Amino acid sequence: MLFRARMTTVLFSLPIVLFSYPLQAASFFSQVAAAPPTGISPLHHQLLQLAPGATPQALRLAAQALSCADPSAERLAVIDYSLPSTEPRMWVFDLHQHKLLFEELVSHGQGSGDAMAEAFSNTPDSHQSSIGLFRTMNSYYGRNGYSLRLDGLEQDVNDLAFERAIVIHGADYVSDDFIAQTGRLGRSHGCPAVREDITYPLIDSLKEDQYVFAYYPDEEWLATSAYLRCPGASPMHVAQMEHAPMK
Repeated sequence: MLFRARMTTVLFSLPIVLFSYPLQAASFFSQVAAAPPTGISPLHHQLLQLAPGATPQALRLAAQALSCADPSAERLAVIDYSLPSTEPRMWVFDLHQHKLLFEELVSHGQGSGDAMAEAFSNTPDSHQSSIGLFRTMNSYYGRNGYSLRLDGLEQDVNDLAFERAIVIHGADYVSDDFIAQTGRLGRSHGCPAVREDITYPLIDSLKEDQYVFAYYPDEEWLATSAYLRCPGASPMHVAQMEHAPMK
């Protein structure tokens, strides 16, 4: 009887054991599939997974800049000014929770161009947008409503952002209706303005020591930015940046 009882226990548990092997194998292979390909950093791979429709070079350089500035950062917004204002070109990532929080329209400055942004500066009263890496500061209520101050981290590229009052804010000219009427978004005085409907949650997701990376394939900036030439960057990664094709 004892032998028969033991055999019953073994036979009963055998399907459970056999069933668990496919689950373990599936988990293993999903982890392998999620591993970054050779030559791609884990952060770059994460951004590509969360925003597959974004410009790969914009995400790659955003990952490089953030890895240089703050590898443990929680939130990152990427703005791709190489895209027209009629397309979503702002992505907000929660890097700790592995989530894409927002994919949004965003304006550029009046001095930067019409539907396409083509000129950027750090100059007060230019009404041009700035590129490069920013750290977010506090939120506040100003003449454009709920807004988020930005601290430009790149000397002679965006470090006058606070002085120029370059902030994230909502605007009625950032909407599909405005695009339908004019063929482009409205333009700011250099601020990355977003849809009024998402102003509060977007700003709250980014305020206080998070990061914003604004991309454009500007040759001088790509060649000289300290955050794209971080001392900790691998030779392979630097070589990839140097030989990356321009849009």
